[in-house]
Amino acid sequence: MGDNSLLLEKQVSVDKKPIVTWEDPAVALGTTRHEFGEYGGINMSIEASATFTVMEPKTMHKMFTGELGPSQDFFIYSRHFNPTIMNLSRQIAAIEGTQAAYCTSSGMAATSSVLMQICNTGGHVVASSRLYGGTHALLNHFLPRVCNITTNFVDVRDYDMVKEAIVKGRTKVLFLESMSNPTLAVANIPELCRIAHDKGVKVVVDNTFTPMVLSPARLGADVVVHSLTKYISGGADIIAGAVCGPTSLVSSMMDLHQGALMLLGPTMNAKVAFELSERIPHLGLRIKEHCHRALVFATRMKKLGLKVIYPGLEEHPSHTLLKSMANQNYGFGGILCVDMETVEKADELMNRLQNCTQFGMMAVSLGYYETLMSCSGSSTSSEMNEEEKKMAGISQGLVRMSIGYNGTLEQKWSQFEKALAGLIHDVMVV
Repeated sequence: MGDNSLLLEKQVSVDKKPIVTWEDPAVALGTTRHEFGEYGGINMSIEASATFTVMEPKTMHKMFTGELGPSQDFFIYSRHFNPTIMNLSRQIAAIEGTQAAYCTSSGMAATSSVLMQICNTGGHVVASSRLYGGTHALLNHFLPRVCNITTNFVDVRDYDMVKEAIVKGRTKVLFLESMSNPTLAVANIPELCRIAHDKGVKVVVDNTFTPMVLSPARLGADVVVHSLTKYISGGADIIAGAVCGPTSLVSSMMDLHQGALMLLGPTMNAKVAFELSERIPHLGLRIKEHCHRALVFATRMKKLGLKVIYPGLEEHPSHTLLKSMANQNYGFGGILCVDMETVEKADELMNRLQNCTQFGMMAVSLGYYETLMSCSGSSTSSEMNEEEKKMAGISQGLVRMSIGYNGTLEQKWSQFEKALAGLIHDVMVV
């Protein structure tokens, strides 16, 4: 397990051309190698073994020195590399346009492993102030306590603030979300990458909200992380993550002595990898429908006088920026927010949408075929204090909606209107 750079060779290219040459994620995905089953089945077999045998003693020696490895179909142990997980990883790398990828047990495992791989003790991170609550807690509380890795949170839309926060020679990572959770602010990835790279800082982007819609690596990012639990799974039944980046990074994370993925052990189950790989081929179709319905609903909600936040609306401050960066024909994301101003109004709207008209479900997470709703300030961003929520632009009554595609569009819209009408009626009566 010495030099792992050869172990990822199959992930690096398609017909000897770098995956990054493709502009459309669907094209890259359609040209990745298809893994057949052991007996010629059109679906790959699940390699559920924890450990792997060899025919000759010398082979094992060569595997541990890195002379033989997965690129030659030699495997040691599934915490290191597993054939089924590698196949899914190739698909994720194709979607993101990176040289390599490797999948993990959760999105937080992917994020924490990358940060600990790149940053040494005493290292420094500059991060967006608009982050998922769990990531914010990791950077603000856990990493300083356990690893002495500290973070400055900044508004990444303020480039001067980003430049001032970067400490040359000490800052290792600029961390941001391509589209912020939950406020849907879009990061100018090319400009932020230029600023960071000028100062020798790596850019890590969480692209969980916008797979297929945005390709951060093609826009300059060094590393892309995902919670595969969300859109890429689509079924709200799997917890998983992924790290996408250069072959050298993914290899280093599998190093026997220094690799975060190898030593921390956030290993994905091969059966989970198989299930996810079967859902990847229709990811583009699902994303397009999520985004289409989100745009239609956001437009109609706005006409009803609701305070809607959605990057697909022309008045959204990031609309033009998103259009300039996005892959064509995938839309503007499948999430919208409705600001009801108070927790009470937000709760009442969600209650009616779920329990009176069946428009959606009150649940955290996103990317499910049903619409999922949550009041972010008291749920997925509850790790932040009030000052941090204010800095992130999260109001008390902000309702995040992950728009699903179950039922017909007009059927779901009718359910929304009915719930809203009931809410307005009750307010007028009171």
